[in-house]
Amino acid sequence: MSLYARITGTGSALPPKRLTNEDMVSLLAARGLQTSDDWIVERTGIRARHFVEGDTQASDLALTASLRALQAAGRQPHEVDLIVVATSTPDMVFPSTATIVQRKLHEAAQAHGGQGPIGAPAFDLQAVCTGFIYALTVADALIRTGSARCALVVGAEVFSRILDFDDRTTCVLFGDGAGAVVLEATEHDGRGAGVLATDVHADGRHTGILCVPGTVAGGHVLGEPLLRMDGQAVFKLAVGVLEETARTTLAKAGLSEADIDWLIPHQANIRIMQSTARKLKLPMERVVVTVDQHGNTSAASIPLALDHAVRAGMVRPGQLLLLEGVGGGFTWGSALVRY
Repeated sequence: MSLYARITGTGSALPPKRLTNEDMVSLLAARGLQTSDDWIVERTGIRARHFVEGDTQASDLALTASLRALQAAGRQPHEVDLIVVATSTPDMVFPSTATIVQRKLHEAAQAHGGQGPIGAPAFDLQAVCTGFIYALTVADALIRTGSARCALVVGAEVFSRILDFDDRTTCVLFGDGAGAVVLEATEHDGRGAGVLATDVHADGRHTGILCVPGTVAGGHVLGEPLLRMDGQAVFKLAVGVLEETARTTLAKAGLSEADIDWLIPHQANIRIMQSTARKLKLPMERVVVTVDQHGNTSAASIPLALDHAVRAGMVRPGQLLLLEGVGGGFTWGSALVRY
């Protein structure tokens, strides 16, 4: 009997520091920039976001989210045999944030007399806001081929570190956070639960519309290590490719939009989410929305929203979930999951 990958646990983490739109208005006013709560909400749907403080890194948020996901799945760290971390804000140039998460999981397990996932392959995946969909696709493929049986798939970001607070059009959009799922190999259980189909794409011709055009060379930063975005260009591309990838993934699974119980999109902009729901003939009551409280957490946004929906009792076993996102690159993709 063929294997397939099933989500058995979810977890998430948000930094304690929460900034409302009013906080951002004050922060920008101190820099001579004008904005308002109404302006932000009308254009994005965002009302608050979380920022890390001090030396908190993406791996710290990823660790918390991973431990919560493992607990929900009833698994111990030593049972994990694959770690994939989607991030655009890694702790270091190298090694990967995934290997740092692996070490921290081991240390956390040792503190309670256990062992961590030492020896398991661990690597980062960079597809910006589509990163979690890409990571889920890769982990699903490795499980289906028998290369892994219990994977941690994580999205973790500290975007506050790469924001330009002299650009009011971008700095109000993003937040920090992490989300994780435990993905396990399983056989048919009568419900058909698991990752049913995925679809991922990229178009490098649009690199410049969403990027951080900086790098490190000779101990110095070259270029601009701050986020730059052409919002109108991103919006125009996003609304088209999200509908296309959703329909492609549904077709691969032999299903239609009428079968979807929940749309869990990348939480970038409420208007993009509303447009996608409208094209798929889904009422907003069947769309998981966390952008108002989290902002755009890039690769973390989909697993964060998923964990929120699971723990709130919205998502229930047997329901069909459509996860989808777009990101810099330009990248996009979707995954259809029977929870």
